[in-house]
Amino acid sequence: MLLEIKGLHSFYGTSHILHGISLDIETDGIVSVLGRNGVGKSTLIRSITGVVMPKRGSIVFKGTDITKLKSHERARLGVSLVPQGRELIPDITVEENLLVALIGKGRKNGAIPDYIFDYFPSIKEFIGRKAGILSGGQQQLVAIARALIQEPELLLLDEPTEGIQPSIVAEIQKIVKQIYDDHNCAILLVEQNLNFVREVTQRFAMMEGGQILADGDIGELTEDLVQAHLSV
Repeated sequence: MLLEIKGLHSFYGTSHILHGISLDIETDGIVSVLGRNGVGKSTLIRSITGVVMPKRGSIVFKGTDITKLKSHERARLGVSLVPQGRELIPDITVEENLLVALIGKGRKNGAIPDYIFDYFPSIKEFIGRKAGILSGGQQQLVAIARALIQEPELLLLDEPTEGIQPSIVAEIQKIVKQIYDDHNCAILLVEQNLNFVREVTQRFAMMEGGQILADGDIGELTEDLVQAHLSV
């Protein structure tokens, strides 16, 4: 098992957001976390990466308890995040954003590997532009490239298609499949786009009220579950 989450309780201030979450991720899977806004999906992602420190429960990655580790320590073990909103450094170039990610992995004199441009050929066209002037879709491609350059064993994607034009959504869908096929990298994604989820995911976990209420193979994501836990 690559990632084992047991009885996780996480808070924002005094607000109790995650209520005893347990979730396992295999080394060879893509899992989608689903649920309405405000149910704790992003808090789960942030707890895995160390942005939010859980109050109770455990997170074990590759057999190592990482519950109390800092974010950069988890990243060096092989956990990479593409955050909601992308969070690129706007006033430096795309190339510099990618090189900063390499430094975070401990490679101060590294160069952008060729495989990044194999996955993201369009990045070559704007590699020298400041990240802040790119379109939302272009920024999302750079954010995924920034995470992939760290050679993760677990890639976390928080709302990767949110506000993105359909042509880039299709490109992201293709890239996610390629990453999974080529890099032996497990992927955990939070996503609202059910068509995207059904195309790329093997398993799902449905959240409500800070808990996982249902999980299973993606074929078990029935219309009844969607209506009960996703429809407004």
